[in-house]
Amino acid sequence: MNTETQFADKTLDDGSAGTARGGMFDWYRHTNASERRAFWSCKIGYALDAMDTQFLSFTIPALMAAWSLTKGEAGLIGTVTLLTSAVGGWLAGILSDRIGRVKTLQITILWFAFFTLACAFAQNYGQLLIARGLMGFGFGGEWTAGAVLIGEVIRPRDRGKAVGMVQAGWAIGWAVSAGLYTLVFSLLPPETAWRALFALGVLPAPFVIFIRRFVEEPEVHRQQKARETEAGASGSFLEIFGPGVWFTTLRTAILAIGAQGGYYAITTWLPTYLKTERHLSVVGTGGYLAVVIAGSYAGYLCGAYLSDRIGRKFNFIAYSLGSTVIALVYTRMPMSNGMLLVLGFPLGFFASGIFAGMGAFMTELFPTRIRGSGQGFCYNFGRAAGATFPFLIGFVAQKMSLGIAIGTFAAAAYGIVILAALTLPETRGAELET
Repeated sequence: MNTETQFADKTLDDGSAGTARGGMFDWYRHTNASERRAFWSCKIGYALDAMDTQFLSFTIPALMAAWSLTKGEAGLIGTVTLLTSAVGGWLAGILSDRIGRVKTLQITILWFAFFTLACAFAQNYGQLLIARGLMGFGFGGEWTAGAVLIGEVIRPRDRGKAVGMVQAGWAIGWAVSAGLYTLVFSLLPPETAWRALFALGVLPAPFVIFIRRFVEEPEVHRQQKARETEAGASGSFLEIFGPGVWFTTLRTAILAIGAQGGYYAITTWLPTYLKTERHLSVVGTGGYLAVVIAGSYAGYLCGAYLSDRIGRKFNFIAYSLGSTVIALVYTRMPMSNGMLLVLGFPLGFFASGIFAGMGAFMTELFPTRIRGSGQGFCYNFGRAAGATFPFLIGFVAQKMSLGIAIGTFAAAAYGIVILAALTLPETRGAELET
């Protein structure tokens, strides 16, 4: 059956399933204990994932000083982490279809916690590169397992808000990471502080005990596994490239490339541009970072609400337009330190908030038997391809202004998001397989 036809069959005719009612948080009052435990497990898990992941960005100066690293060597650590996270996200999706969403979530959390701790004991650059690369498998996998889990647990009309608010855990983890960095580096010398900060990365591990005891596998997934057992056959991850599904996979992967390429284009090079070409001193300060993080969290919450209110597609289009405008404002308009501080809020709002609707949308695009595989592949293929944008900007900037390169690539990336969104079906309110 064609994917678009499935949505037409499974969405309520009166549209009530896809219409957001009440305030942004009213949906939570209608959840049961099992749904609430799943929600908080996924949200806290993603926040802890973000915390461990963001430690690297704060420790780079200390690492460069300790081992006399070049900027290229330091940057390679981040690139390797992104690439392994893309592979890990797809593998976790396949695993979640095989052994379950909850078990996969537990494995990925333990994985990234252990290898973040391993980073603290690295004795040289090579060891750190390997430990961080291995950590990336869990970093990418946790998002996939958590997004599929919460997407299958929450009822259709509130799925966008719930999954988007789980995604907002990234901003919380980012803020916690910044706070721990400030505390640890104020108490210890840099050559010791970076190890202590990575050692704190083991903190998520005990959280797995809670997940194991209190979080249940989604009913829709249990029913699917029961049908597979009865039939003596199971879904294959290769089905996402098969008849009736491959075109959805292609368009969804392109959507993810655009969103993540635009994000990396802005967040990787914009601080350098503002410091070196605009000579603004507020970039990189705690105050500016706090404003960007606050805007990021607000963007997630707003995107989560709008995803259910106006639909998945229009939400992506609105955030893409906003991200394009803010990128052009940053790279084209003259500004002072004060204006830059104010603009940090909409920068975080649009660049991060576009991801709020991603999990719910991908959950609804793929059938239960291959939902993890499809979601894991598309999101993480987008991450891997999007990670090339910073390199391409750096290459092109050798022949043109860095600001023009950033603006051009960001506009192109978000244009890809808009085109992909327009070709994909609207899934707001779609019932999952039962």
